[in-house]
Amino acid sequence: MTRPHTQPQLHGSTQVWTLATGPLQENAVIVAGTQNEGFLFDPGDEADKVWAWVRASGVTVRGILLTHAHFDHIGAVQPMREVLKVPVYLHPADLPIYQLGAASAARWNLPFIQPEAPEHGITQGQTFTAGDLTLTAREVPGHAPGHVVFVDGAKSVVVAGDTLFRGSIGRTDLPGGNHAQLLAGIAQELLTLPDEAAVYPGHGPATTIGFERRTNPFLK
Repeated sequence: MTRPHTQPQLHGSTQVWTLATGPLQENAVIVAGTQNEGFLFDPGDEADKVWAWVRASGVTVRGILLTHAHFDHIGAVQPMREVLKVPVYLHPADLPIYQLGAASAARWNLPFIQPEAPEHGITQGQTFTAGDLTLTAREVPGHAPGHVVFVDGAKSVVVAGDTLFRGSIGRTDLPGGNHAQLLAGIAQELLTLPDEAAVYPGHGPATTIGFERRTNPFLK
């Protein structure tokens, strides 16, 4: 079992916490600036554990940002939005997947709380600000039609969801998947970032843009 980072990973003025949730070990992520204001990304499961982790971080969460809507990334959205009293943001192209969350989880015989509709959409280049933290959304479809990643202002951190992993990329054999589209989006929106940019994926360990550029077999 992956243990949560009780202390943040520091990237300049950007702080990052990760927590693996649920049977698929999906990574929920918190990103905050120096004023301890920030956002919660992809609360996938185990809402009680996520809530304890958020409290332990000391971060004032200003919104729940979703990279995409596969069920393992949204299973704790409803309880977390209720306890945090914050809005949920999702790219509209992923809304049909979001609405099928309970049906998708049922195919795995997994319990699931179907979240109510997101309050807001996400568009290419949209910025999200909390205290001295600013994040920019970049569209990287292919794993899911409305998949986005979030990059901090210094381009030192990427919340990548299921686009780019350490040594791999997101699967594209699910409904709405497109392998060529994912590779093109990674090339345009991720590989144009600095080598030292830290990548926090939706599953597995963090990596960097430079490491994946040099070693990831899918990017050759």
